[in-house]
Amino acid sequence: MRMTALLWLCLATMGVGSAAAAEADATCLACHRGLSAAAVEALQASPHRSREEGTGPPAPGCVTCHGASNKHLQGPGKGERGADVQFGDAPHASPVEQQNAPCLGCHQGREQMHWPGSPHEKAELKCVDCHRIHQAKPDAAADKQAAVQACTRCHLQQGAELHFASAHPLRDGQMSCSDCHNPHGESASGTAVLGLANDSCLRCHADKRGPFLWEHPPASEDCGQCHRPHGSPHPALLTARAPWLCQQCHLAQFHPSALYSGTGLPTDTRPSGAQSLLARNCMNCHPQVHGSNHPSGSRLTR
Repeated sequence: MRMTALLWLCLATMGVGSAAAAEADATCLACHRGLSAAAVEALQASPHRSREEGTGPPAPGCVTCHGASNKHLQGPGKGERGADVQFGDAPHASPVEQQNAPCLGCHQGREQMHWPGSPHEKAELKCVDCHRIHQAKPDAAADKQAAVQACTRCHLQQGAELHFASAHPLRDGQMSCSDCHNPHGESASGTAVLGLANDSCLRCHADKRGPFLWEHPPASEDCGQCHRPHGSPHPALLTARAPWLCQQCHLAQFHPSALYSGTGLPTDTRPSGAQSLLARNCMNCHPQVHGSNHPSGSRLTR
């Protein structure tokens, strides 16, 4: 039985035929009975399977990713390691780099080209930490809500910020983390899809792109100076509520330089109170905070 299984594995790895690879898969599943019937069926329907003869180029089989391990089939000798197979579970797990090698052997270029040196690669993440390779369903990366859940398992702070009153609609399935981030790395700093944070933001918020006749330097330099991308307790994802946000830079220009304390609001007895604390506050008079094209908009008032 073992010799027959070894023959199947050798034929599969030599590319003799997809039928031989399918038999090798059956050999693996004969021992790995921990998979339920539904799981086996899902595995056979997944992209990582062996196709029948004449139905296109051979798809990966078990040995393509896990390796044709003779030692694994024969069983360990006394005092030897109990498995010799890639992607093995603890205590027989292969090193992370070795586990990722079969994936990167096929999945090269495009989104994966910047994986070496990326934050996730430095953190020693395995491909299977985020991707499910034995499922017929679309991978988590292809489902927006599933992808958000996968990311927030590790990125706890960002996951908590999605529950703020003002947040991007990731929890509603209208966006995915990969809309703004490339989890496999990026040529520029961080993992922004287009390298620079503003470029990612302006793909959706095109009306803020400019160029404007009258620029607001913070808005043109970095959206993150005023906005928190994942969620905020303040309206419009602001890092702080205006006027205090605005007064971090505009402390002595055109208005009294004393910081607003929140007191002195207008009332029936004090109609001329601090109007800049009401409604949209500074934006009551300066609504074009991202820039203005009006000839008289130097103060971003129109």
